[in-house]
Amino acid sequence: MAGTILTRLLTSLLVVVGSSMLVFLIMYVLPGDPVLQMLDGNATSPEAIADLRHQLGLDQPFYEQFSRYFIHLLQGDFGQSRITQAPVLPKILEQVPATLALTFVSAVVSIVVGILLGVLSAIHRNGIIDVLARFVGLFGISMPSFWTGILLLLLFSIKLGWFPAMGSGSWKTLVLPGIALGLVGAGFIVRMVRNTMLEILSEPFILTLRAKGLAERAVMYRHALRNSLIPALTMIGVMIGELLSGTVVIETVFARQGIGRILADAIMAKDIPVVQGVVFFTAIIYVSVNVLVDISYSLVDPRIRRST
Repeated sequence: MAGTILTRLLTSLLVVVGSSMLVFLIMYVLPGDPVLQMLDGNATSPEAIADLRHQLGLDQPFYEQFSRYFIHLLQGDFGQSRITQAPVLPKILEQVPATLALTFVSAVVSIVVGILLGVLSAIHRNGIIDVLARFVGLFGISMPSFWTGILLLLLFSIKLGWFPAMGSGSWKTLVLPGIALGLVGAGFIVRMVRNTMLEILSEPFILTLRAKGLAERAVMYRHALRNSLIPALTMIGVMIGELLSGTVVIETVFARQGIGRILADAIMAKDIPVVQGVVFFTAIIYVSVNVLVDISYSLVDPRIRRST
């Protein structure tokens, strides 16, 4: 088990390094000059522009720029924003709790709604509950999170006044963006759990359990549901990455603070140190969740634990 965890950690490290290099390359080839954006239209001689570009190391080849950045990153130095000249790391750490809170609420909505509706849909196959559950799943998959967020704002904030329309702070500001972002993941989990449970309910061992007189509740929740959670766990691990990327849009729609909104502003300004810092933190969170999901397989399925 320790060897398996060590292998996953080494693989996750490669993912973090690779994602940082890929984003650095994308920002490198994007059109636009960061130096001119830093000057913000101020009249400056070509010599001064060239001197500033040399000071920032932007006149060096790509591999030299990336290697210098990554060496500083390993030392805990995320650099300074090229727009505000403020250190990147404190700026990110200040906004990380808000994004993690939104991601957590969205994940809870996705997991609870997805598993509950998926189980009910499988138990009441072709019934009214099955139809409603599949409709919710289809709605979550089909509707973009920003459009769902706008609908929730119009209904529960502007018309009913139950929740604040924007901002961060109290728990009420997390309800609407958490639902808007969580419904997307819930739609995928509903379909996954429903299809897996229907497949498992047709297995011979389920018929054997029923023939032995085991209560139907125990058959459904102790055996069928537990076996159907393995594919759902994989979906949840992937879904965390989707939720983290979705915060970029949701935090903008609801005018929330967070690293998603910082990332959107930094991309528009081509502020590479800020973009790289946000991507680095996001990659660490993503791979950490997936490592935990891999470990949880052995807790849910004893066969995986024995083989490991």
